[in-house]
Amino acid sequence: MHIRYIFFSAMLLCLGCVTSAGRAAENTLTPAELAEGWILLFDGETTYGWQAQSEADWKVADGAIAVSSGAKGLLTTTTAFADYVLKVDFRAAQGTNSGIFLRTPAKPTNPAEDCYELNIAPADNPYPTGSLVARQKGETVAESDGWRSFVVTVNGARIQVELDGQQVLDYSDEKPIGRGLIGLQLNQGAVEFRNIKLKPLGLASLFNGKDLSGWDASKPGASTFSVNTEGELHVVNGKGQLETEGRFGDFVFQAECFCNGKELNSGFFFRCIPGDEQMGYESQIHNGTIDGDVNRPNNCGTGGIFRRQDARKVMAKDFEWFSKTIIADGPHMAVWVNGVQVSDWIDTREPHENPRKGLRLEAGTIMIQGHDPTTDLRFRNLRAGEMAGR
Repeated sequence: MHIRYIFFSAMLLCLGCVTSAGRAAENTLTPAELAEGWILLFDGETTYGWQAQSEADWKVADGAIAVSSGAKGLLTTTTAFADYVLKVDFRAAQGTNSGIFLRTPAKPTNPAEDCYELNIAPADNPYPTGSLVARQKGETVAESDGWRSFVVTVNGARIQVELDGQQVLDYSDEKPIGRGLIGLQLNQGAVEFRNIKLKPLGLASLFNGKDLSGWDASKPGASTFSVNTEGELHVVNGKGQLETEGRFGDFVFQAECFCNGKELNSGFFFRCIPGDEQMGYESQIHNGTIDGDVNRPNNCGTGGIFRRQDARKVMAKDFEWFSKTIIADGPHMAVWVNGVQVSDWIDTREPHENPRKGLRLEAGTIMIQGHDPTTDLRFRNLRAGEMAGR
């Protein structure tokens, strides 16, 4: 995995800004996209969250991931995804044969069985751009050597593809692959990718905005958990906890958070030992920085895996709503804050029932932390979903 502590450009510091035409600047998300749960798989500056599976000249240039030569293979996400909508812009040189691999292993061997290969290829290819190789040919769309756009919906056994705004493929698999990585392919010729965005599907609400139904409030400790007049979950004081009645193992979790104080400390615990006192992995909430430098988080930083991996950058601010996405897949865990991935960690410890002491793969509760007497946070749009098996 790539762990790079690199300054982002001013473009990313303005995350969510829009152009005069009303669309997001390249490699950013609009406020509407953030509210809908979209995350960025490419930050426009680095290949954080990606891993090359062959020796090729993958690089970031002019706000795009580019490749033109080297050993054939994929640049894959380090995170696996199950059901989602994926948006990708791509630009291929004339004659290029490339693709975007869906629900794939790192090194697929048979596109008819172990992945879904969304092809980028000339019109005379048996599977031209918009087709699923060895599965279904897509409808023909006029070729272009400029930037083009895919919108791909991967939901259960069904895959739908839009190319440049036109639906070109609707495929259902009798033996669907449950989840896997997303891969960008070097096969033949130069290709570039940008605006790689994903919205998880299949998440169920964890909070009804009226009461604490679905949550175990039997051990609040010194914290007070309540629902305010705006329909938000509010926690003050601490130490304390509120945990889901449901249990989650390999899952996607999303929430919006508001810290009503400077550098408050809280977090989401997950795969918790049900009923125990904050015995789970912790995705930190703490928007403090060292010397005002957002690239130097204080106390792990929002989105870091507490005591395991600090956030690479503080993407949230106190007194402003911000979003978090947590994805846990086996020993791999990743967190996005305001749509930008800030942690990417694999638990290599020996297995243990308690995540504080070792690797826990068993499903557990998700828990909201009341940290101390200064705690004053609000939460909304809490939702989660277990990912399908591979």
